[in-house]
Formats: sequence, structure tokens, C-alpha cells
Amino acid sequence: MLDTTAPQNLAELGWNTPESVDVLWALSRAPDADLALRTLVRLRGVVEDEWSEIDAALRTNRSFRGRLFGVIGSSDALADHLIAEPSTWRLLLADELPDRDEVDRRMLDSVGAEAVPGEVEKGNRVYRAKLTGPKSVVALRLAYRNLILQLAAHDVASTVEDEPVMWLPEVGAYLSDLADAALTAALAVAFTEVCGGDPIPVRIAVIAMGKCGARELNYVSDVDVIFVSDPADGASSRIAGEMMRIGSLAFFEVDAALRPEGKSGTLTRTLESHVAYYERWAKTWEFQALLKSRAMTGDMELANEYIAAVKPMVWKAAERPDFVPEVQKMRRRVESLVPEGERERNLKLGQGSLRDVEFAVQLLQMVHGRVDEELRVMPTVDALAALTAGGYVGRDDGANLSASYQFLRLLEHRLQLQKLKRTHLLPKPDDTEGLRWLARAAHIRREGELDATGVLREQIKHQTLRVRRLHQKLFYRPLLEAVTRFRPDELTLSDESAERRLAALGYAMPDRALSHIRALSNAPGRRGQIQLLILPQLLEHIGDTPDPDAGLLNYRRLCEALEDKDWFLRLLRDDGVVAERLMKVLGTSEFIANMLMRSPEVIHQYSDGPDGPKLCAIRPEDVAKGLIASTVRQEDMKRAVAVARSHRRAELVRVASADVLGLMDVPTVCKALSSVWSAVLNAALTVAIDISERDRGKPAPARIAVIGMGRLGGGELGYGSDADVLFVCQPNRDADESEAVRWSQTIAETVRSALGSPSADPPLEVDTGLRPEGRNGPVVRTLAAYSAYYAQWAQPWEVQALLRAHQVAGDEALGIDFLHMIDHVRYPAGGVSNEAVKEIRRIKARVDAERLPRGADPATHTKLGRGGLADIEWTVQLLQLRYAHRYRSLHNTSTLESLDAIGAAELLSENDVALLKNAWITATKARNALVLVRGKPVDQLPGPGKQLRQIAFAAGWPQDQASEFLENYLRVTRRAKAVVLKVFGA
Repeated sequence: MLDTTAPQNLAELGWNTPESVDVLWALSRAPDADLALRTLVRLRGVVEDEWSEIDAALRTNRSFRGRLFGVIGSSDALADHLIAEPSTWRLLLADELPDRDEVDRRMLDSVGAEAVPGEVEKGNRVYRAKLTGPKSVVALRLAYRNLILQLAAHDVASTVEDEPVMWLPEVGAYLSDLADAALTAALAVAFTEVCGGDPIPVRIAVIAMGKCGARELNYVSDVDVIFVSDPADGASSRIAGEMMRIGSLAFFEVDAALRPEGKSGTLTRTLESHVAYYERWAKTWEFQALLKSRAMTGDMELANEYIAAVKPMVWKAAERPDFVPEVQKMRRRVESLVPEGERERNLKLGQGSLRDVEFAVQLLQMVHGRVDEELRVMPTVDALAALTAGGYVGRDDGANLSASYQFLRLLEHRLQLQKLKRTHLLPKPDDTEGLRWLARAAHIRREGELDATGVLREQIKHQTLRVRRLHQKLFYRPLLEAVTRFRPDELTLSDESAERRLAALGYAMPDRALSHIRALSNAPGRRGQIQLLILPQLLEHIGDTPDPDAGLLNYRRLCEALEDKDWFLRLLRDDGVVAERLMKVLGTSEFIANMLMRSPEVIHQYSDGPDGPKLCAIRPEDVAKGLIASTVRQEDMKRAVAVARSHRRAELVRVASADVLGLMDVPTVCKALSSVWSAVLNAALTVAIDISERDRGKPAPARIAVIGMGRLGGGELGYGSDADVLFVCQPNRDADESEAVRWSQTIAETVRSALGSPSADPPLEVDTGLRPEGRNGPVVRTLAAYSAYYAQWAQPWEVQALLRAHQVAGDEALGIDFLHMIDHVRYPAGGVSNEAVKEIRRIKARVDAERLPRGADPATHTKLGRGGLADIEWTVQLLQLRYAHRYRSLHNTSTLESLDAIGAAELLSENDVALLKNAWITATKARNALVLVRGKPVDQLPGPGKQLRQIAFAAGWPQDQASEFLENYLRVTRRAKAVVLKVFGA
């Protein structure tokens, strides 16, 4: 719709007559008719006598009309250029674009460049310019802008008139040719600027990289280059630098950051230096970048030698041991570059973006191009066509993805053309005018009840969603089609090709992975059909874990274990959140995977409820009540323990799953594990007493309580922790004390042996080693016996151990009586003696020197290492022994809560307390991650490698940040150790 000044403007142009109807209809079809009309009025004012010629051409030449109206309605910047250089309107009369030779000629002529004698004859693009300095930049900019004007006019003419459509590959190739010609002219100026009239002392070649290298350049884009010279000296660097400076001022940003060592590397290198770097030091992404390298300008003989030397290396990069983690790291880095608020609007880097397609296509090329030379093409559209023709991508998938890619690139081109600015952002959803202009510029028309803007919105959603699925479509669907021989006329992916693809996706044993995929997708009946539907997405999620091989094997085992459970595959099909979370768990934790086979009902909790993840919606106290209630109904100990184990297993799976998925913090995990352990002890003890009473035919002769010690008493158990306990009994008034103690001893041993019996579940070891007299003393004592022992014989270490004593099972009143009895022992009036403090320090020094296992690394042993759990806990306990008589808040069995109390009492500085808490949480998280990954209690962190990546991932770090995880652990524990030494040295 024209603005309010339109009638006046039309009258001024003489277009308010019936004879001008065709012109007006064409004008109305311009992407921004108002802009086009205003530009025409401005043009009439600057061309003066030529306007009649322009007017006549617009009335009679529909092609010219389409080009002029199209370009001035699409681009503010080119409209301004037309006004600044009014004679350029004649360039739009030409029905054909200048060919490559004409483009070169016009760019070189703009600075009076002439071929260096002998160079052109050898096929080199080496010229000297007569024009230099600021004038050369102005001349180059004008020549380049004129060529862009012509290209853009032909590109958008079809939006106004029925002109031939220029397809994306054609536009990208032409823009790349313009860039080649532009930088050839800039190099000619650089030669003159640096060398003057002297002979050029070096051979220098410019290699195009990125989109320019692949001949798929944008209207406005950085042009990535690499320089090769002989020799590589100060002169070559000055020439290269000058060419970049001139090019960046006149045309576009010229970027040499893809060179060896990036921006910190030398600007020019010899061919030999380049080859040596790529053979020894180059990262995977550098070979991926080389895939699009192309001889551009300068000494073409040297440039072609460079291409011949480095291109073969591209096709070997997928065999590098670090290929997979580096590829994953690159992918995550690309995603992290987009600001949160722009992800839905960023055509280049957002979800379902251009980079998604380019990244996937390049990865497939590098995987399969090792053996199939037909894939060694550079443009993305051509590469996708080659992958489709070669059977590596299904025909429909390849065609759809190519169409989506070209649609998104078209939008990118139109957005950049508007202001000739580098942008990849779509208009905001509420920017109706911006979206309307973009729809018209992209030649989108009304469809049904939707206007052009509505069609554009729907298309953006549709195309990005289709691209978003590219990973499963490009990487995994062909694998399924290959192993099932699904539509064999469309796909020729061999087992060998499939295995190469799986290896590139992180599978260390691709042959086994392929057999798992074959078995799953060929499952009989409905199960096989659902697997074919969901496997691509599941395989993608598994591929994002640190051990895809284990993840896929675990998934197959789970499917076989649940073969008769129809709900399982339906749940994965219908709830993407469950599928994603389950695959992450299966590819991360052997500990959880093994238990899930026997407690699959927990998978239902992987979904989200109204209040968030169901895994976190269950309260540990409710789990404990349910466990105890189910267990005590059993009539024999064996069945009771089996029921208790089943409940505990489900709770372990729930807690560990939430932990791996980052839904639970360390204190919450520890409290939940401690709660379920206490419930198991309570249930087993209750059943043992009930069975004994039934067998005896009379009531129990004593009450029994279980006192949690160590991490159980502190409510801070980890996955690999045993239950340290004390058993205390109190004979009934009418019972014989010796008989009551013997009976209590039998009950305690029954509980220990029943819980500790062999099982497929994680062990339930009940450890009484902290009892008086250690392993030489009786397992059960009366309350009075404990009191007498602690009053007369308690050693400092035993007093220290009592700091974490807490009632966890059995007779609650008796347990509380025990705690009151020991309070004067563990919290003595005036604090423990100086001699006791010295003894504790002596023991701590001995522990540091002797208890660390042989071969263990003290820097990374999570329990006994520097700044590890033992260090933090001993420090807290020493402060409790010294000051608990003064501060009631220190009467606490939890290490973390006691640290808070220590800080509140200002016994340590706020910073020191924070360092100790951080170290305790970091070490506990690492220790738990070790168990989750290894499936058994382990305290030692491994060195760099696959296993460290797995543990870092289980601890909540991206797997490509395993080294950062380790560095953080070392830094945190080192700082904590300084605080420990301060306390123990005081």
C-alpha cells in the first residue's frame, strides 16, 4: 500500500494517467513500493534530461522495469547507490549479467591494473595497479557496487515481472566470482603499494575458504582467505596485509583467521610450512574448513600446489582419534554462540538453521568421502545432491533438506540485501511490516486464507522444523533403511558405509552397533514398526552421550527385558522428554542401566508432571514409609529382604537418574540415599524381630535401636557408601539381661547377613567396625554398657566418630536415649582436652601418610586425597570437638550444615567456609559420578581420556570439557587443603 505522498509523487513522475497502468501495477509488486516510488522521484531529480529516456524504457521494456523496480524496492542501500551514481541506471538495461571475464576486466580497469609480464601466460592472476591510496579504494568500491547492483537487479526482477528466476547456487557462485575479481584488483593495488615499481620479490597465492571457497557466497559476508607465499617473509606479509586492508575498506571484511594457529599465527607461510602444520598440529575443525578451500587469486600455480597438498588430508581427518569429541565440541560451540533471545530468529546459528545443514553435510562428506570421490564437492547444495546420488542420504530426505536450505539462504540473502549489512536475524515476530517486506522480497504470495506474511510465518516454522530433524534424517534414518533393506531402490548404504558413519558419530565398535540397530529395527510385528519410527531420534540422543556403544547396548537389553511390555515403546514414541532422558542415562551410567532392567517402572517417572520432572516429585519420606509397609508384611526374612531391595533399587534408579539428568543437587541426592538406607534397616530389623517373636511364641526380650554412624549418621551417603552403624539394646524389665543381649546379637547378625547376602543389586553392607573395641568387641551392647565404655575407655578417634552418630532405625526412644547419653562424651564441657586434639592431629597426619592406597594420586583421590572428603570432614569434626560446648549449633551430624554453623559462629571466615563447602560438594559429586559410570565404588579419578569424559559428563559437565572438570576439581581441592592446613596447624 502506497503512503499518503504517493499521489503527489505519481503526479510528479507523470504516472497518474491511464497510459501508466502497466507501470503502476508493476510498481505495486515491488517488495517495498513506497521505497521504490520515493527512489524514482529522487532519481528523476538527479538525472534531469535522462528521465524521459528512463520513463520510456519503463513503459516499453518489462525486463528493465522488473530489474529497476525490484532492486530499488528491495534494497535501501542500492537505491542510495543509484541516486549517488545516477548513470548506473543504464547498467540495468542489459538483459545478461557480465560474464566472468567482463567482471575481472571491470574490477581491474577501475584501478588501471595491468598484468605483470609473463604471469598471465602461466595462468596466474598477478597484476599491478596504477591507482593507489584512498582513490583506489573509492574506485574499487564503486566498481564492485555497480556489479552488485546488476546482480541484485537480476536476482529480484522476478518479484515484479515474469523474469527468469536466479536460483541460489547461481547467485552464490556469481557473488564468489565477484569476490575473486575484487580481491584480484585489491592485490594489484597491494603489489604497487608495497613494491612500487620494483619487481615483486615473492610468489603469493590467495586461497578462498568458507562460503567463498565453495562458491556459495552471501551478498554480505566475511570472505575467509589463507595466504601461501614463497618465501614467507616481511614483504609477503605486507602485501597480504595491504590486500586485506584495501579489500575490507572497499568491499567486505577480509578474514585470515582460518590460517594455521589462527590470529596468533603468521599471516603468510610457505607451502612446506602449511603442510607441516596440518600434518602435526591441525585440529579437526581445520580440516573441515579445508574441505571448502579453493585457489582464488595471485600465483595460481602455487595456489593449486597448496590445494593438491592439503585436500587429501581432509579425507583422512575422520580417522583421527579425536575426530568425534572435536566434532561434538564444535557443534556445541556453534549452539552456544547464539544469544538466548535470538535462537528462534537466527537463520545461521539458531535451531533448525543453515549451520545445522552445512555442519551435517560436511560431516557426512568427511566420513564417506574417504572412499567415494564423487562426494568431494564444495557447495552445500551440490554436496547434498552427491550424498543423495551416492545413496548416503535418502532421495526424499535429500530433496527436502536441499529445498529447506535454499529457502533459508534466500531469506538470508534478502535480509542482507536490504541494507547491505551482514545479518542473519529474521524480523521479530511482532514486526509485521518487516515480515511483510521480507515475504514480498522472497517472492512469497498469498495462499488460501493466508496473506504473504502468514505464508512466510508458516514456511519459516515448517522449514526450520524440517532442518531441526536433520541429524536423525541424515545420519540415522539411512542406517535403518540400510539394515532393513527398506526401499532398496532408493538407498545403497552398505554395511561398510554404515559402520564408517557410526564410527564418525562416536561408536568405538561400529560393527556391533550396526548389529544392535539391525536387531532392534527388525523386531517382529508392531514393535519393529515403532522402532523404525523412534530409533533415529533415540540414536541421536545416544550419540550425544560419552559412551554411545554402551548406551545402544543398554537400550537393546532394556528392549529385550521389556519385550512383553507394550507400554514401553509407546511411551518413548509419544513422550520425547522420556526418550531423551532415558537415552542420556543409558549412555552415561552403567550403574543405572543395570538396575533399570529390574525396575523398569521408574521409566514412567522420566516424564514431566504439572510441577516439573516426576523424578523430583517424590518425597524420600514417602518412599521410606512405602518400603517399610511393604516389607513388614512378608512372613520370612528372605522375601522381606527381596521386597526391601526392590523398593531400594527403584529409589536408587530414581535418585541416580535425576542426578545424571541434572535435576537434583548433591545434598538432595545424599539425603535421599540416606533415607532409603535407613528405611531398609528399619524394615529388616522389624521383620527379624517379628519372625523371632513368632518362632519364640513370646515377645522380644529387649528393645533394639540402630545408630547411624559416618555418612549415614550425617545423612550424606553416596552411591558407593556402606552403612556404618552401632546396635544398641535395652533389656525389658522382666527379661534376663544376658539372654536379652544374646537375642539382640542374633537379631543384629540376622539383619546383617540377610541384607549382605549376594544379589544383582548394589550391595547392602552393614558395617559395625566403629563399635567399641572395634571388630573385637560385641556387635550389640546395652545402653549402660555403652555408657560405661565411653566413660572409661573411649579413645579420641571414638569420640570423634560419635560426632556423626544419629538414630536411624529400630526403637526411636532408645535411639534418642543413646544420643543423649553420648552428648556429654562428644560435646564435653570446656571442649575436648588439648591432649585429645594433639592425638587427633597425629592420627590425621598418619592417615594422610599411610591410608592412601598404593599407586593412588593424592591430588585426585576423592576420599583421602588433598582437599578431599576426609580432609573436609576431619576439619569440621576438629572444630566441633573444640567448640561444640560453646555453640549449640555445632551439635549437628551433617558436614554441610555444620560448616554453615561454623561460619555463623565465625570460627572460620566466610571465604574459608565457602571453600570447604565447595570442595566437599565437588568431591562428593565426583565420587558419586565414579560409581554411576563404573557401576562399583571407586574413589580415584582417572587421568585424561574417555573415562574421564564419561565421569565429567555424569557430574554435569559437557563431555568436551573433561579437562576443565579436572582442572576445576584440582583448583577447588587445592584451595580447600590450604584451609585444612590452617585449622590443623593452629
